[in-house]
Amino acid sequence: MVVDRRKMIVDAATNSFSQFGFKATTMDQVAKIANVGKGTIYTFFSTKEELFDEITNSLIKEMKIAAEEAIDETLTFQENVHRALYRILEFRLEHQLTIKLFQEGREMRTPAAMEVIERIEKAILNFIKDKIVKAINKGEIQRCDPELTSFVMLKLYVALIFDWEKNHEPLSKEKIAKVLEQYIFEGLSK
Repeated sequence: MVVDRRKMIVDAATNSFSQFGFKATTMDQVAKIANVGKGTIYTFFSTKEELFDEITNSLIKEMKIAAEEAIDETLTFQENVHRALYRILEFRLEHQLTIKLFQEGREMRTPAAMEVIERIEKAILNFIKDKIVKAINKGEIQRCDPELTSFVMLKLYVALIFDWEKNHEPLSKEKIAKVLEQYIFEGLSK
């Protein structure tokens, strides 16, 4: 049986970053969890940052796949945006690594965690922006600034899911879709 040491190291590092965060994870911990010598890690990754980068790139790819899988071409643009955004935010809450990184970024302002949060948000914004451009080109929605619109959509969505819950009962998936439709797609004017 061939042992994939690189995969063992990545899995061990993911485990360590998920439990302890970026700042508290050491290459010694990763080596111990992977059951390899510290030197073995350095044959694949020259720094902790390089190892972390590998893991976060994979995480962003997984998040994008999850969002794409939520898309149903038989549904409207609005329904698909809601489905994809909801899935992305569910993904963030399901994965211990993203939970820990957002916590570390918020509480400790660790530069590496902050950079990953920024990369994740940029990937989400680019995903939404791409869907907006396609919807404009298909004539499904009116012309708008795709970059600004994707930003407003994401921030509204995050606010409805995370910020609203701080002082109110959580909104249902259906209510979030309705609010998104009302404020983004219909507007408030009659």
